[in-house]
Amino acid sequence: MELTRRTVIVLWITVSLILIQSPGNVQGRYHYHKKNGKGSQSPTPSQESPPESPPESVAPSTPSTNPPNVPSDPYPDDPGNNSNTTDCTFNVMSFGAVGDGDADDTEAFRDAWKAACAVESAVVLAPADYCFKITSTIFSGPCQPGLVFQVDGILMTPDGPEAWPKEDSHKQWLVFYRLDQMTFTGSGTIEGNGQKWWDLPCKPHRGPNGSTASGPCDSPALIRFFMSTNLVVKGLRIQNSPMFHMKFDGCEGVQIEKLLISSPKLSPNTDGIHLENTKSVVIYDSMISNGDDCISIGPGCANVDIMGVTCGPSHGISIGSLGVHNSQACVSNITVRDTVIRESDNGLRIKTWQGGTGCVSGILFENIDMENVMNCLLVDQYYCLSKACRNETSAVHVTDVTYRTIKGTYDVRRPPIHFACSDTVACTNIILSEVELYPYEGELMDDPFCWNAYGTQETPTIPPIECLQDGEPEALADVSEYTC
Repeated sequence: MELTRRTVIVLWITVSLILIQSPGNVQGRYHYHKKNGKGSQSPTPSQESPPESPPESVAPSTPSTNPPNVPSDPYPDDPGNNSNTTDCTFNVMSFGAVGDGDADDTEAFRDAWKAACAVESAVVLAPADYCFKITSTIFSGPCQPGLVFQVDGILMTPDGPEAWPKEDSHKQWLVFYRLDQMTFTGSGTIEGNGQKWWDLPCKPHRGPNGSTASGPCDSPALIRFFMSTNLVVKGLRIQNSPMFHMKFDGCEGVQIEKLLISSPKLSPNTDGIHLENTKSVVIYDSMISNGDDCISIGPGCANVDIMGVTCGPSHGISIGSLGVHNSQACVSNITVRDTVIRESDNGLRIKTWQGGTGCVSGILFENIDMENVMNCLLVDQYYCLSKACRNETSAVHVTDVTYRTIKGTYDVRRPPIHFACSDTVACTNIILSEVELYPYEGELMDDPFCWNAYGTQETPTIPPIECLQDGEPEALADVSEYTC
């Protein structure tokens, strides 16, 4: 009887050991799952860890094998399970940055960039809760694809012209050059410290009695992308630029979204986003308030889609200026839609110099809300910054421009619609549909204005525009000059 009881106890202990080591044991599954950061839920059978070898006393007679279709690593894509994973984040603090807003952290950023540039999908990190001051710098490539420049703290310029190193460029601050598949992002702020630049006597109306005085006038663009492709810029606050906030030259494949760009209404030449010789661009879901154009589109741009942007105060969204110094300028396939323009000196503007050649074509402005805007719809082919400008015999041809569902209010100091086209090169195929603009305060002082402008009104326009001519002009100068 005693022998039987001992046998039962041994058998009970043996069975218990087997259950403890079993991959079906709840405690074992929970512990493994929690260790790998997957939460408290049990994995599915396909995610089970391979069974461990049981103690020798209960070892099976045949070698254990993994169940079919179960990988040896149940989470092969989790970097936490891979002891050979390389950390691809290059924190500027690890390269000597101080981040107190006073120390010059330029070298730390350059060193972090150089290290990250050589690694695929690397991140240059300016962490939160620090303020980094750096001087004018070119971050150049080519780099490995997938590079991310992430600013979660504050990144700022030296404070004004006097603090700017004399050997540094006065025309640009941060330049990203010859890059492909790069992202500029973060939850932080890019601070331009622009006030002392705006106060230079050469700036508009800074001289005696509201004039512009002579003297040094170069002011840096805050961020410039040059000769780069497949770029993403998103999530940042960019503010108080000495000049343009963000500039793209010679780029292709640009995605801009969820930016907050801001400078005071009277800050001179502080365009929000400027494009030049840049193609295939989207600008989505951003807010821009500044002292010049909200978005400006220069020569050589094509296939630009702007949607969900709020502009103002600003000078509106502009195509141009184009054709300066008798140059050729080509802009095509530009769409602006689902956008708000408020408290701005201009709304939707096309501006060209006399004497230029080339063409602006395939332009669609659709579903735009205006709030107290001067010059809501403006084509100005007599753009000039000097009284000495002369009327020329050539101009950039403006054609195929559609204004559809443009509604809101205008500042009565200027007529809401103004199409001033070249004497020799008429604007053609202007289409107006559901354009309804009402005075913000007071009464309309001047009727809409047209000069040598041809097009179609698909619906009655408010206010009525009787000066737009039907059809096409009888003659257009040699069209070859005005195509690209």
